Amino acid sequence: MIHRKIETCLQQFYTANNNKALLITGARQVGKTFIIREYGKQYKSFVEINFLENKLASSLFEKATNSEELLLRLSAITNVPLIPGETLIFLDEVQECKEIVTAIKFLVEEGSYNYILSGSLLGVDLKDIRSVPVGYMDIVEMYPLDFEEFAIANGVSQKVLNSLKNSFENKTAVDLVIHEKMMELFRLYVIVGGMPAAVMKYLKTNNLQEVIKEQQSIINTYKKDIAKYDPDNKLYLEDIFDLIPSELNSKNKRFILKNLNENLKFSRYSNSFIWLRDAGVALPAFCANEPVSPLLLSKSTNLFKLFLSDVGLLASMYMDNIQLKILNREKDINFGSIYENVAAQELKAHGFELYYFNSQKQGELDFIVEKNGDVLPIEIKSGKDYTKHVALNNVLKNENYGINEAYVFHNGNIVKNDKIIYYPIYMLMFVQKDSELRELLYKINLDILK
Repeated sequence: MIHRKIETCLQQFYTANNNKALLITGARQVGKTFIIREYGKQYKSFVEINFLENKLASSLFEKATNSEELLLRLSAITNVPLIPGETLIFLDEVQECKEIVTAIKFLVEEGSYNYILSGSLLGVDLKDIRSVPVGYMDIVEMYPLDFEEFAIANGVSQKVLNSLKNSFENKTAVDLVIHEKMMELFRLYVIVGGMPAAVMKYLKTNNLQEVIKEQQSIINTYKKDIAKYDPDNKLYLEDIFDLIPSELNSKNKRFILKNLNENLKFSRYSNSFIWLRDAGVALPAFCANEPVSPLLLSKSTNLFKLFLSDVGLLASMYMDNIQLKILNREKDINFGSIYENVAAQELKAHGFELYYFNSQKQGELDFIVEKNGDVLPIEIKSGKDYTKHVALNNVLKNENYGINEAYVFHNGNIVKNDKIIYYPIYMLMFVQKDSELRELLYKINLDILK
């Protein structure tokens, strides 16, 4: 079994919340159903209802007026006993049953059982389900395996990971033997990616051709969903999806609409971009006009780079045996675009909103994110000239921005130079948000008004 961090999230959620349901969303084949089934083994009773496979189940939720009626209907379509306090009810493919939004309120209020829901983002509309009133259900989005999960799946010990994290935090060089092996593993991750089926195929066979077949199957599934989503606009969606690798490989990596159609404006394509983002297939990084917190205030919605949600799928979309070239470290590959895709999916999986900064006077930064209230510039370098970063130098010198630290991820070891810390590319796995919420205690003295 592949270890996933979301397992801890599930455990913590149901330990702390007996009066809420949890909805896990994400693109197809990221492992939602498997993880939920594994977690369900902790319960004496686990009930699974799939609204896509069981059309009758959806109709049972129509026009239900109270929890008693809903539970009666639930018991009618399952042979598994419902044991109060010891049952997890799993409602899968909930996009096929919009009535579940109303129903879950009744069920959670009744309080006898725990509820977990799942829905695939690709090709479906979860808007109505996502709008469930606060207090009844939380939502967690699931992503492909990040690099740390991939490392654990390949047998890297927790001791080694702890040592690497210690080097990251203390800014001390990694043992050279460990560093070289981690770089080798990172190159493998670039090829295999984080889709569970592809990872499992590699672990079982070590055959990259079999991995590529698995990835191509996933891509074909995505394209079939695109065709089902909107027959009138599916060509726009397919064009955008197919162009992501070449656009990332271009000099500025920004999505150029004229590559789709010289005569069409962004507004014509905007819904397609939004769909690919909401489906979890593509990850947009928007241009921020100023590297100042909050970045949302300077976000430019029509200037963005578009990354694939999984670097392994990206590699499989390139031709000419790029997998062997990556393993052989051939120089004619644009590793910059591949490395940046890893950075985008890693940062997104860790909860960061993706931005980049571009200025005619100062230059362009690959990524800027908000970490613990501060703006953190991140540069991704795949070549030997990783200390050459004019735009980063310009931004750090600008006193109006007040940036105290920046990261450059590259192929080498850890080096600190004033405000810039150079990290190995695999250490993207340690760029995390502060998981603990700080107390914000404030009391105003209104005695004068009494």
